[in-house]
Amino acid sequence: MTAGSVLAHRWGQARRAAAKAPLLAAALESETRACLIATEDGLEILRNAGGRRLLGPAAAPLAPLMTRAGADDRTLGELERLQAAALVRAPRRTEVALPAEGGGREWLALEVRPAGKTALAWFAEDVTARRAIEETLRRENEWLADFVDFLPVGCYSADSDGIIRSVNHRLAEWLGRPPSELVGQSLLDILGCVPDPEAERTELRLLGRGGEVFQALLAHSVFDDGGEIRTRSVVVRDMVPEHQWERALRTAERRFRWLFDDAPVGIALIELDGTVGTCNLALQSIMGIDHDGLVGCPLTEYIAEEQRPLAFEQLSKVLAGSLPGTHLEVRLRGRRDVIAQLFVSPTHEDGDISGLIVHFIDATEQRNLEVQFAQSQKMQAMGQLAGGVAHDFNNLLTAMIGFCDLLLQRHGPGDPSFADIMQIKQNANRAASLVRQLLAFSRRQALQPKLLNVTDALADLNNLLRRLLGETIELKVVHGRQTGSVRVDPGQFDQVIINLAVNARDAMPGGGTLTIRTGAVKVEQPVQRGPELMPAGDYVLIEVSDTGTGIAKENLARIFEPFFSTKEVGAGTGLGLSTVYGIVRQTDGFVLVESELGQGASFSIYLPRIEAEPEVETKRPIPPPEMAPDLTGSGTILLVEDEDAVRLFAGRALRNKGYRVIEARSGEQALDVLRGDEAIDVLISDVVMPGMDGVTLARLVRMERPAIRVILISGYSEDVARNGIDPDAGIHFLPKPFSLKQLAGAVKQVMTRD
Repeated sequence: MTAGSVLAHRWGQARRAAAKAPLLAAALESETRACLIATEDGLEILRNAGGRRLLGPAAAPLAPLMTRAGADDRTLGELERLQAAALVRAPRRTEVALPAEGGGREWLALEVRPAGKTALAWFAEDVTARRAIEETLRRENEWLADFVDFLPVGCYSADSDGIIRSVNHRLAEWLGRPPSELVGQSLLDILGCVPDPEAERTELRLLGRGGEVFQALLAHSVFDDGGEIRTRSVVVRDMVPEHQWERALRTAERRFRWLFDDAPVGIALIELDGTVGTCNLALQSIMGIDHDGLVGCPLTEYIAEEQRPLAFEQLSKVLAGSLPGTHLEVRLRGRRDVIAQLFVSPTHEDGDISGLIVHFIDATEQRNLEVQFAQSQKMQAMGQLAGGVAHDFNNLLTAMIGFCDLLLQRHGPGDPSFADIMQIKQNANRAASLVRQLLAFSRRQALQPKLLNVTDALADLNNLLRRLLGETIELKVVHGRQTGSVRVDPGQFDQVIINLAVNARDAMPGGGTLTIRTGAVKVEQPVQRGPELMPAGDYVLIEVSDTGTGIAKENLARIFEPFFSTKEVGAGTGLGLSTVYGIVRQTDGFVLVESELGQGASFSIYLPRIEAEPEVETKRPIPPPEMAPDLTGSGTILLVEDEDAVRLFAGRALRNKGYRVIEARSGEQALDVLRGDEAIDVLISDVVMPGMDGVTLARLVRMERPAIRVILISGYSEDVARNGIDPDAGIHFLPKPFSLKQLAGAVKQVMTRD
């Protein structure tokens, strides 16, 4: 073969391999188990969705599972043995138990095996439900074994040589010997004779415990146990009439039916042709079909159409003996909201597969809880992200507003640059307002809760709401009786109602009706409200409903996300509903929404109800205006801030007011200054800094040099920034963004305070 033909051959192989790669990836993605294929040196080749969720990086696929195992030596040992097998390219399979999110244990089946010459294939599968079924079946088998042992008749089985292979406790008790002593003994030694296998019944005289002799009737049948002839024998004592021991057998069958029908999971016996032979009551309840409607119909007919081919294939493999069993998760036909897990095992008769036994577990609630938990985790993660973004923006806005204040000291109202500087400052303040909305969503804003009567608060808002809504929208307010009070920040409560009203107004461009309805409700049991669990208790319910365009079903799960909006570009910031969500949740309340396109929307707010009456505020006379305060001063200030722009502005501002300023970029640098000979009057420190944070620095200063006054600055709210510091510890707080006047005023206040 020439060099050209070799290259052409290799090129053709590479092209065919590239064409097959998408097919391989699609096949791997359809695999029900989590799967990862990687090279021995830790390079990832392919991974499906389950592999991305359960398995770690290609170099250490079991790392997340070892972290979850914690101090469980047994689980860690199994995982380490699996890793050792991977190192020597030996196939290995194991099952391990890991702590579950909501408590309990989660079982995973893990497998590693070579894939080609230089790759390994890792597999993981959640087998928690199968283990639960196996445990249920084990208990059922134990119950049946106990049942047979203590039947009112004796039972034994013997081989063709007349040797006893098994015996129940009842017969052993009659003979006065333990079962372990009887197994392996000859029938001739125990019964005094070997019953004729051709005779169905034999009368005997047996020697019981204490030397007593009793009459017995023996009935048996012959069967083939894997090529070995054995007998099933029943010994009825004292010549019990036939109808009595038949009644005993019927009792045993009836008890078995109780065990079958009262099982907590659905059970179906499937014939060789795939039709349902019989089923229990639990399965009839899951399917919503009675026994006669199920029996005789193919099992796959009750599975959703799109999942039917895979189910038929798996059931056929188990019936053919190519699979020892299988596990499927399907949706039921005609009941799209019901998800069932199917555990399929073969049944045997005379050594051959005679059908299938299928256990059904209703997994609908479990799947719904998983979806709700995922949504809750998503909202929590977005809140943390929004809080972090707000913190960083507050640093930038502090510098922008501060440098504008420094420029305004040199460019007065008559200066041509004055208007431009004021525009910059006003827009920075508008940005600060957006940042406060982000903090509201992340539940990190400062609240001043008070006892508030919802009826009075809505009455005060009535005129403002009518002006906001305009003449084309009718406002209806329906007050419930004895609604009680709630503990909220009055300003934030107004913000919630106004945001919902403005949102409703935008959804009714052609006019409509906005209805606000209040009432007191009592929740007897904890209720799942969206992704969160609302505890039992008394609540004040505020419903804000409109007759607008409504919200599409696919958008309902996202409307509380920051910056998500269904309005046209430029028509809103997308922070209105996220602010409502953050304020209500920070007040220990819950907010729900119900809507359909063209049917309007209804927002329901649940706030904890309090019986106490709100305090009546007495109006105080307005003091006369005062002259601008003197913000100059003297003394030494240690300024600790890792943001250069904020530190530069604050240092210049304080020096302009007469103070001596020592700057530090970190808590460690500040400690070096504090442990020197410098006389420090005030420490101003940012809270969030790399290395030592401001809270830790403040605690050290209060212990080592308590005479120094401390001011903490942060882009978060005060309760978040203090992080457990006692409010009476003498540590002051200044939120970002702040102006030059606010900074100088805060320093002047702590310098003049005793």
